[in-house]
Amino acid sequence: MTEIEISPRNDDLSLRAHAVLPGGHFGNMASEVIIERGKEGRIWDNRGNEYVDFLLGSGPMFVGHAHPKVTEAVLNQVPNGTTFFANNEHGIKLAEEICAAVNCIEQIRFVSSGSEATLYAMRIARAYRERDKVLKFEGGYHGMSDYSLMSLAPKTLSNFPQAIPDSPGIPKKVSEEVIVAPFNDTDMFKSILDEHHEQLGAVIVEPFQRLIPPAPGFLEVLRDMTLKYDIPLIFDEIVTGFRFAYGGAQEFYSVTPDLCSLGKIIGGGFPLAAVGGRKDLMQLFNKDAVGDKHFLPQIGTLSGNPVASAAGLATLEILKPKSAYETVFDTGRVLMGELEAAMKDYGHSAVILGEPPLFDVFFTDNEISDYRGILKADTKKGGAFNKLLRSNQVFKSDSKFYVSLAHNEDDVNLTVKAIREAARALNDI
Repeated sequence: MTEIEISPRNDDLSLRAHAVLPGGHFGNMASEVIIERGKEGRIWDNRGNEYVDFLLGSGPMFVGHAHPKVTEAVLNQVPNGTTFFANNEHGIKLAEEICAAVNCIEQIRFVSSGSEATLYAMRIARAYRERDKVLKFEGGYHGMSDYSLMSLAPKTLSNFPQAIPDSPGIPKKVSEEVIVAPFNDTDMFKSILDEHHEQLGAVIVEPFQRLIPPAPGFLEVLRDMTLKYDIPLIFDEIVTGFRFAYGGAQEFYSVTPDLCSLGKIIGGGFPLAAVGGRKDLMQLFNKDAVGDKHFLPQIGTLSGNPVASAAGLATLEILKPKSAYETVFDTGRVLMGELEAAMKDYGHSAVILGEPPLFDVFFTDNEISDYRGILKADTKKGGAFNKLLRSNQVFKSDSKFYVSLAHNEDDVNLTVKAIREAARALNDI
């Protein structure tokens, strides 16, 4: 097992971080690791430790760190200006490429973060329907807006469809505007929609909820029922967009929503996200088309940023060949298989959950089909396993393995060795 080296330099940076950042970090990862650089499927911290990277910046670095084509695109744009608050060629070309690739998108608007994209998607739908309420699924993550932070990770479980706020500072009234259903429960969804459809402005769902695949027919039921009541169906594809297929989860699962949010991969590692969908819905952003009464303003200083758009265009160009997804899926299948084998060989009750580009291990005897199933897993054991992986040069978040196009045979071999060592050592804790 490789011990993490502690250096005075890192201690100094950690102290400085704690002095100026709440908790000593940016709100994402714990503060003990400070990343210095990344290349392809690897990262290095400022202690000099090298890791195979399955965090990938929480997903954006799908083609790997510092890909030469992405780097070239960025360096070509930077000398020509970094932001304009106006149309630019790269942004227009990226919009064209996304509209051509994603089934539901006829028009698109750029923003800077996934939280903004899902916020605007819900706002478009509410404006279209002239209804305030949104139906979401318990455990579904849609960013940091007030609506999104309802029943994301409730510590106290309530009866459906009651929404539970997951953060202080959210007005109590918001809980009255969100209806919550269990993921993968078609009967419950039908019942709730039949009862509340007159009040609903939208249904929003991660088609692949965190790491939980949709049950056969579940997304189709969502599509059929929302069409029945003319309620816009929103796929939150911040994570799955361009990851499961070039056309995203809606291509992968063959279900087309009315609106979707995109992020992570489309910015090539730069702050860029988007909301897109049917033209009649997206025209609410066009005052000339809908007039003052129905116009939905959307302004962002960095929306369509030319550097981010150039990086996104280069990234999508790398992903266009079918072989790119075949490579990622092959890598993921190997790792999922090795993870499952290691759990069995060392006597751990575990479920390997997800799809090859995105998965994790949950220490439980139970099948997992929704948020409440995940709650039954042993999180302490999962946390210990992740720490053991990091001690063996594998870096990931607490909740998932992100697989990239850049992960090569050496990365896989090191990871398999780390998985087996971590599974063995877990028995000694």
